[in-house]
Amino acid sequence: MSDWELILTMFGEKATTDITKKANSQGFNECKDSANKGGNIAKRAREDLEKSLGRSVISENNFLLKQENNNSKLD
Repeated sequence: MSDWELILTMFGEKATTDITKKANSQGFNECKDSANKGGNIAKRAREDLEKSLGRSVISENNFLLKQENNNSKLD
């Protein structure tokens, strides 16, 4: 992961934790809602950053991208 990927992941996790605590989320559905809110906050921050930089902050070495490429080679 790149520095920005790590920072944005931590940002989303912290946002989710604080939202969950503030809402006193209980059970799967409430926690899922809090997680979606935290993730969307991090997503908007990433999109704003990428717009300002004029480039993606997602690393080409992303594990999921490697998995997709490996799976397409198997087809």
